[in-house]
Amino acid sequence: MATTTSFRKRNTGKNLQIRGTRPSLKNNQLLVSTGVPSFDHALGGGLAVGTVLMIGEDTYGSYSKMLLKYFLAEGVMSSHALFVASASDQNSASDLVLKELPGAILDDPGGVNLDDNKSSDSVDDDKMKIAWRYEHLPQFQGTIKSHRFGHYYDLTKSMDAQNLDRVDKTFFEAGDVFRDHDCYDRVNNSMNPVYHKLLTEIKEKITTGGFCTAKQSTERNILRIGVHSLGSPLWGETSHGGGSYDASLPQFLLALRGLMRTAFAVCVLTIPTHIFQDAAFTNRLESLCDTAVCLESFTGSEKEKNPAFKEYHGLFHIKKLPRLNSLQGHIPESNDMAFKLHRKKLTIETLHLPPELSETTSRSQEDPAPRMQQTGCGATGQLPNKLDF
Repeated sequence: MATTTSFRKRNTGKNLQIRGTRPSLKNNQLLVSTGVPSFDHALGGGLAVGTVLMIGEDTYGSYSKMLLKYFLAEGVMSSHALFVASASDQNSASDLVLKELPGAILDDPGGVNLDDNKSSDSVDDDKMKIAWRYEHLPQFQGTIKSHRFGHYYDLTKSMDAQNLDRVDKTFFEAGDVFRDHDCYDRVNNSMNPVYHKLLTEIKEKITTGGFCTAKQSTERNILRIGVHSLGSPLWGETSHGGGSYDASLPQFLLALRGLMRTAFAVCVLTIPTHIFQDAAFTNRLESLCDTAVCLESFTGSEKEKNPAFKEYHGLFHIKKLPRLNSLQGHIPESNDMAFKLHRKKLTIETLHLPPELSETTSRSQEDPAPRMQQTGCGATGQLPNKLDF
């Protein structure tokens, strides 16, 4: 008599498949690439969807802007929607995407591409010989190429115009808000009107674009939000004297962080933290973001002429890493990191200083004093003898 058991196979839900994303191996959080593989590795695999990344700008803001370009370029190659905000007339939001994004390297390492000159006969000869009974069975479909994670980019090339045309792009110019005289009324709103307008535009984009998590949809996409040089005087940031600053920027970051939790979106913003004289205010901004890093460029500093840092262009400081769906977040291999700009790419790696080989070391290089060869119980000298007691 056959016996029945109460065992039933649990039906697990299908994993969410979105282009340019992958689940984290630690907490199953959905991740997107920053466009820099070494940056993804430092953050624990990539940027978590629904979080805010703050990049403390270097002195001249060139390297932080480059990281923002990588982030937006990866969104173009992954067919993600872009929302770009800027306040500079020279580097407008549209120019940051349409003119300054690096070009992708399609034949990057990791991709399997067949040579075009290879004939079909040679391809057939390379096929693995299997039994005749398995030849007509349906083949297993691997990962779709559109679902790949991360690309490589060449800084000497520009993004292809065809790739830019097929991406949903939204631009926000802070200068347009300043031209509206009604935006300066803070009677009903204590927040900076430019920050309030930006927050409203982001919320509207999430709602109308179908990026809200509450909305049921069979096809999902990611909204990449890039904000350039937030908190600069061009955004209307003012100081009240004595090192105190307006509370509008912390209020904006708090509201933005809560908004990201309800959307399939990720935000990267650069903030010129070096212009803030109050360290407590900078720490407050970092605590209001999920991830915070800072770039320290060697340009114009004493470290630029230091031979110990000749192989690097600046230091990379990790201020904060997110803790999502876990008690402990990602722990980097080393806290001493630096970035290096090559001719075609930007990399982030562990800082390795050369060994100290100079003659002026802690130990004395002179010959030691001669040992006195006296023996006996009462022997005295510069160095003690084994027979002394």
